[in-house]
Parts: sequence; structure tokens; C-alpha cells
Amino acid sequence: MEKNVDGNNMMKEFYIPTYIFTPESPDEHVSQIPTCPVIVFINTKSGGQLGRNLIVTYRKLLNHAQVFDLLDEAPDKVLHKLYSNLERLKHGGDTLASEICRRLRLIVAGGDGTAGWLLGIVSDLKLAHPPPVATVPLGTGNNLPYSFGWGKRNPGTDQDSVISFLQLVRESREMNIDSWHIVMRMESPKGSPCDPIAPPDLPHSLHAFRRVPKTDPQDMEYSYTYRGGFWNYFSMGMDAQVSYAFHSERKLHPEKFKNQLSNQVNSHTFPIFSLGLRNIACLAKVKIMKKSGKWETLEIPQSIRSIVCLNLPSFSGGLNPWGTPSKRKQRKRDLVMPPLVDDGILEILGFKDVWHGLVLLSPKGHGTRLAQAHRVRFEFLRGATDHAYMQMDGEPWKQPLPTDDGTVVVEISHAGQVKMLATKDCIAKGIHESCPAISTIHPESSSSDDTDDDFEEERRNFGSALSFRYTGDVNRQ
Repeated sequence: MEKNVDGNNMMKEFYIPTYIFTPESPDEHVSQIPTCPVIVFINTKSGGQLGRNLIVTYRKLLNHAQVFDLLDEAPDKVLHKLYSNLERLKHGGDTLASEICRRLRLIVAGGDGTAGWLLGIVSDLKLAHPPPVATVPLGTGNNLPYSFGWGKRNPGTDQDSVISFLQLVRESREMNIDSWHIVMRMESPKGSPCDPIAPPDLPHSLHAFRRVPKTDPQDMEYSYTYRGGFWNYFSMGMDAQVSYAFHSERKLHPEKFKNQLSNQVNSHTFPIFSLGLRNIACLAKVKIMKKSGKWETLEIPQSIRSIVCLNLPSFSGGLNPWGTPSKRKQRKRDLVMPPLVDDGILEILGFKDVWHGLVLLSPKGHGTRLAQAHRVRFEFLRGATDHAYMQMDGEPWKQPLPTDDGTVVVEISHAGQVKMLATKDCIAKGIHESCPAISTIHPESSSSDDTDDDFEEERRNFGSALSFRYTGDVNRQ
């Protein structure tokens, strides 16, 4: 049964009636158009028991139909059905549907991986007016919510806490941030011991694209391709290995990892003495593309054991590994601008060892700044190792590598922007906050015959919502 919204004037501002979601339900008279209609997605596995408690409170305050448990309903199916219904109602002259479509905001409660999952789906929708997203910190790192002022500690789950959060959502401002597309292609001889990764072991926002033989049916080589995206960072090496060890242990013994503060400490250091760390330069050749549009090899010092491609000013639970380089160091490393979240540029940095990573905990501590670029390519060296550790936005995985004549290439490129909601405590900086005169640098603005774009087909979207094909409110670009 739907709640009587007339008893709570403030909740009317966020309320969406059931018929918007379910065409067969009767139309409901709403006394006022909501100023800030929201759809809430909650990962009830996140935050120990907090996710379950949070969904109970949201469903008491709002319409049960606008609050979704991600364990029961995937966001791509929810949004597909919602926008189909909104289009039908709008074409029928429903004013409320039009206003909800225009004013809609999304709330996602979970870790950074959960938030990235939703952002990938919104990106693949390619709506003319995509809804902005607010993030509730229910994970371990919580870099996305922290960057935009939503905090990094678990929120309260009582009614007063949720109402306060909803008020912040209503008062927050929209902010564009860059989306980054990643394509990973692995080619190896048929029957090679290097198998593809099982879908449950992949990050939410990384998907198998296809497994195809070469054009000749007799060819013994097979290609495995994955595509996806990130909004905060992609990393490889030591930090991903530490994170993978932590996540693996948490899967085996979830009862030991219910305290968020303890999880954040453990995720920095777990376990640091038994890792057999390898130099990045021994694993892969790294190429970058700057404004010139030319690929160039990035020199990686032999001491670097972890490399991070960073978009937001938060890493590993709210730390800023880029720091503030002096003007002399900026000139020395050809760093063209301060780190911004909407400039089409990634900051690339490295760590020498685990203790180097821990230096971030000290004032003005930072990693080794390597470059700024709007395209990055990792070409893994043959026979260097049989696996590498990687992670995107806090979700690590163990990537098999062929030890024979196979090849693995990972390429990162700019993929447009998404809209986040930011509070007054937002630490992320955009172009307009930093310097209105700076213009955005987009990868597509580069011109060169040396781009070697083997991934054009895979870059068409993130692969998070391939079934979305609308005839209505969609930009066909």
C-alpha cells in the first residue's frame, strides 16, 4: 500500500507515484509536483547490516516503488522500464511525467564499485538529460562520495539521518566529471592455459565483449575482449595486489570485516610483507597520448611497483596521491594544469613500495608524479608473469596473462562525461572553479595518423546496458 504523502509536506518534494513505474497501476492524484524526485538504489550487502537498515528507512519515508534493492533488481532493468514508461506518459500529455523526467535525481548507496556500476548504465542510456547521481558512502574506500562532499564514513540509517541526506540532495549542485573507457584485449593460442576471467570475478563496470576466432577458421589464435569504464581511477601492481588480498579474505570471512574504520585501515596494509612485489617496467610498456595526438612511451622508473591513472582527488579512502607539485616540478615533468575532474586528462603516478603508499598518510605526502595524458595504453610484455593485479574504482581482480606468444593490451580513453551531485563540502574541482579560461581537452579533438585505434567498435559504449535502445529521448551520436 502506498503511503499517504499528504501527511508529510517535505516528503512530497521527493515522492514519485507508483503509476510512473508500473503502467498497469491506477493513476494517482498528486497534490504538488515534486521539486526533487528521486530514485534510490541500495546495495544491501554493503556496510554490514547498514544497507538493510537503510532500505527499510527509505521505504518508510518514500514510496516503496521508488526504492530498489540491488540484490533483487538490477539498475539497468529498472531504468529501462522507467524511461520507457516516462516516454509513453509524456507522449500522452502527462505533465507530472514530463517534470519528473526533467528533475529526476538518482541516489546510490554502496561502495565505489556499486556507484560505478550505476554511472556506467546512465552513460549507456545516452539520454538528452541524464539524471545526476548522489552517492551514499557504504563501502570501504568511498572515494566517489568523499570527492563530492557526501563524506566517507557510513551514514546514519534512522529517519532523521535519511531526511537530512535528502535535504542535501535537494540543495546540491550538478557537476560534470569525466568518464573513462577501458578496453582490454587478450590474444593467445587456442588451448592456452591462460583462460578468460569468470564474470563474477570482474568489476561491475567491466564486461566481456566477445570471444571470437580470427577470420580464418583454421587459425589457432583466439581473442578475449573486455570493456568497461571508471570515474575515479584505474591502477595496476602493488596497490591492486594488496586490495585483492583484502577483498579475497573478506569474501572467505565476511564476519571479520563488518567495521568500516577497521576495513579502511586493513585495506591500506593487508598483508604487506608476503606479496612478492614486481616492478611495473618489467610487466608492461606504458604509452601515453597528450594534446599532440601522438603516442609516446612513458619512462617508468625501475623502482615503481604500482601505477595509478587518477581522475578524482581521492584514492584509497580519501587520500590525495597527486598532491600539489611546485611550479618547478610542473615544468620538469611537463604538467600542464592542476588536476581537474572535467578536463579530459588523467593524472598518472606511481608508488615505489607499500611504505611509499603509506606516505600519503603524512601531511603533503604524494606518489611519484609521472605524467598527465588523455589516453593511456599498457602493452604487457610476453612471458613476464602469468598474471597481474588490477583494480578500477576500488574493485580489484587478478588478470591472467599468457606466458607464450599471446598478447594483452589495456587501453584507456576519454568517454564523455556524467553528472554528479556535489555538496558545499565538495573537494573535487572543475574547470570553471579553477580557471574559466581553460578549455576542455577532448581526445576526439586530437588529429594524428598515429593513433592506432584498434578499439573503435568496443568504444561505442561501456557495455553496462547494451539492451537500451530507445526511440524517444535519446541522443543518437
